[in-house]
Amino acid sequence: MTQIIDGKALAGAVRAEVAEAVREIKAQGGEVRFAAVLVGDDPASQIYVRNKQRACEQAGIIFELHTLPATCQFVELTDLVRQLSADKKINGVLLQLPVPYEVVGDRLNEVLNLIDPCKDVDGLTVANMGKLVDGTAGLCACTAQGVLHAIHSVCPDVSGKNIVVIGRSRIVGRPTSLLLSNHHATVTVCHRLTKDLALYTPTADIIVVAAGCPGLLTADMVKAGAIVIDVGINRLADGRLVGDVDFEKVACKAAAITPVPGGIGPLTIAFLLKNIVRAYRLQHGL
Repeated sequence: MTQIIDGKALAGAVRAEVAEAVREIKAQGGEVRFAAVLVGDDPASQIYVRNKQRACEQAGIIFELHTLPATCQFVELTDLVRQLSADKKINGVLLQLPVPYEVVGDRLNEVLNLIDPCKDVDGLTVANMGKLVDGTAGLCACTAQGVLHAIHSVCPDVSGKNIVVIGRSRIVGRPTSLLLSNHHATVTVCHRLTKDLALYTPTADIIVVAAGCPGLLTADMVKAGAIVIDVGINRLADGRLVGDVDFEKVACKAAAITPVPGGIGPLTIAFLLKNIVRAYRLQHGL
């Protein structure tokens, strides 16, 4: 029988650990503070930020939201990010993506790299991405950690496993493939230019889909007993939220699968909280 990986339950355990760590920090006279920057009024981004705020408050982390209008100038954004990064009271800084192209153009990386790597709780700076490539300790992308945690809940050792990651974004696909490789998996990365995706997935022990394409992974592309991790989240015309996997049919073949919603989403926020506490510890030499 297929196991549905309960991301909410897994995230709840991680969040409980974070809350305990924050209580210990407070007992020693410290406080953990996180700042998020939101540019514009994209409804989805506003929801994501509210979810992060709620999670921080529940864990005892002080949350700051800094907003800029979609009409702001590039220099306004960079000045704000520099200010937050330099503020010794703030332990984590996150720039909510996407940022309006009219504000950053092709210079998004320039803005991200203004964040102190020890406060880069999204793991998107060149320094932290470089540490991930090198296999050394750093602040790693939250969703990638969530994916690994979900896999480990049903497969504690991925050494030698044949894993296909569909998607190569800086936020999800790329760090996920690197993190899995660092855990000694054999990783194949596919993307929108991959010819005949179905050539790669049928032999995979584990498939991670993060392409932003509803129903991309179908049952005929999955071998019996595979583990399927769906990172996609798409809103259909009828208002339903679905992933990148044809869930009902793929679930009949997979050994384990994450649902959407309720799978990787809650884990992403849980590992953001964990990164904030880790950032605090890095800054205090703990």
